[in-house]
Amino acid sequence: MAREKIKIKKIDNITARQVTFSKRRRGLLKKAQELAVLCDAEVALIIFSATGKLFEYSSSSMQDLLGKYKLHNRDKTDEPSLDLQLVEGDEVRLSKEINDKNRELSQLRGQDLQGLTIDELENLETLLQGGLSRVLQAKDEKFGNEMSSLQEKSAKLMEENKILKQQMMLILNGKRSQDNMISNPEDQGQSSESVTTNVYSCNSGPPPEDDGSDTSLKLGLPFN
Repeated sequence: MAREKIKIKKIDNITARQVTFSKRRRGLLKKAQELAVLCDAEVALIIFSATGKLFEYSSSSMQDLLGKYKLHNRDKTDEPSLDLQLVEGDEVRLSKEINDKNRELSQLRGQDLQGLTIDELENLETLLQGGLSRVLQAKDEKFGNEMSSLQEKSAKLMEENKILKQQMMLILNGKRSQDNMISNPEDQGQSSESVTTNVYSCNSGPPPEDDGSDTSLKLGLPFN
C-alpha cells in the first residue's frame, strides 16, 4: 500500500511537531554526512529549533567553512557584475567619441592643427569649403524668402491703402452733397429779397402810401 503524501504546512500539535522535527533533523544530518562522503564536498549544516536549541554538522572545521563562506561572499560582492561591466564599457566608448568630436570641432575652428598631415589638412579644407557653400546657399535662400514675404506685405498694404482712399472719397462726396442740399433754401430766400429790392430801387418814386405822408409833411398840412 502506497504511503500517503504529507501536506507541507505547519503542524499545529506541539507534540507531533516536536516528533517530526527530531525525525527530520536526524534524516537531514544523515543526508549531509552522506553528501560529504560520497561527493567529497565540504558541508556545513546549522539548525535552530523552535526553542532556540542549536544543532550543527560540518564535514571539517565549522570555523574554517564559515570563514571560507564569508571570503567567498566578499569576493562576489567586490567583483563587478556583467551589467556594470557593460555600462562601464559604454561609458569609456562614449567618452572616447566625445573627445574625438571635440578635437574635430577644434580643428574646424582652426585649432589643434599641428599634428595633422598634409592629406588630413586637405580633407579638412575640402570639408570647410563644402560647409561654407552650404551655409551661403542656405543664407541666399533665406534672404530670398524674406524678400518675397516683404514684397507680398508691401503689395497688400498698397491695396489696402487704395481701398481706404476710395472709401474716403465716397464719404467726402456724400458729405458735400448733403451740405449743398441743406444750404439751398437759404440761398433761394436771399435771391427773392434781392429781386424785390432791385424792383423798388428802379421805380421813379416811393410807394403810394409813403407819397402822401411825405407831401403833407413838406407843406405843413395836417396829417390825416
